[in-house]
Amino acid sequence: MKTRLLTVAALLASTASAHAVGLDRSGQRIGILFEEGNRVELSFGYTDPDVTGQTFAAFGGAPIANVADSFSIWNLGLKYDLSDKLSLAIIADEPYGSDTLYPGSNFTTILGGTGATVDSQAITALARYKFNNSWSVHGGLRYQEVSANVTLGGLAFNSPATPFTPSGVNGYEGNFSSDGDWGYVIGAAYEIPAIALRVALTYNSGTTHSLPTSETIRGAVIAPPGTTSVDTPESINLDFQTGIAQNTLLFGNLRYARYSQTVVQPTGFFGATGNPLTDLEDGYDFEIGVGRRFSEKWSGSVAVGFSTVGEDNFVSPLSPTNGSRHIAVGAKYDVNENFSVSAGVRYTQLGDAVSSPGGRGVANFDGNSATSFGVKFAYQF
Repeated sequence: MKTRLLTVAALLASTASAHAVGLDRSGQRIGILFEEGNRVELSFGYTDPDVTGQTFAAFGGAPIANVADSFSIWNLGLKYDLSDKLSLAIIADEPYGSDTLYPGSNFTTILGGTGATVDSQAITALARYKFNNSWSVHGGLRYQEVSANVTLGGLAFNSPATPFTPSGVNGYEGNFSSDGDWGYVIGAAYEIPAIALRVALTYNSGTTHSLPTSETIRGAVIAPPGTTSVDTPESINLDFQTGIAQNTLLFGNLRYARYSQTVVQPTGFFGATGNPLTDLEDGYDFEIGVGRRFSEKWSGSVAVGFSTVGEDNFVSPLSPTNGSRHIAVGAKYDVNENFSVSAGVRYTQLGDAVSSPGGRGVANFDGNSATSFGVKFAYQF
């Protein structure tokens, strides 16, 4: 059994990333650390979501056009063996992100102008030490930068006392400039190479960012420039694979992210409302699939998965979905002994949700989806 080919096939279903739990984009994958030999990988992904809704009859029953912008992600990894027992890897990725914007005027529509943009970049340096052919440990440091911009618009954010006037936090804008922090990664793995079995458990620490902050409501400054402390979630990844037949591999991944610790509470907004700007819940992502080598050149995979739903369907208008289910198909072509190209496509069915600013449901979002495409180039040396 050629485990190298099968392992690559197993990763194809994750080449194209789509909506997942919380703000996850890359899933903080470290699979390159377990590849054979010295290796460099470069991957790109593109996601085109379709998230539409309709306001409740009490708020006019108007349709809401697509509120989710398409986005792209990238990943770069380098792995090098210092010896038979010790390997190093460097991974650059975009772990978190968001691109949401409601169309329409904030003076005439329920949620027009509401949106959020979250950007992040991370570089992770890892080492893996093999005690023997079965047991190994891995860990390292991660440097991560995060920035964001949030706007709240529409009649839903008007003051309850004067619901159809431009008051309240309608027109709020918070700009959170980039800040970096260090975190760490630690884990262990168990393998049986003869049957391509590997179980790897990895813990990713959270990071704390002091984001330089400016806040306005309809252009008026509501708080002096300052900083907002934001914690990114700690998470645990459990990766599994095993051969189940000649040239055939079963694989899976379970990820838990503790998003309840990610609270954005800028001074001006909290002073005006008494509430934080965000309300995220802990969640799980799960995926299971099969990879198969068809020939010396071709491998493929298919996988299905889901992310957990929240306690109810009421969600922030900044992310009007609740859980998801997906199916992914991938293929890999070995150009030669050293160079390969992988590609994947993923269809995600996004869970139905009620957009609820301030805990009050104003619009229903159902029947939505996202389509993702990805490509990966790998060179072994």
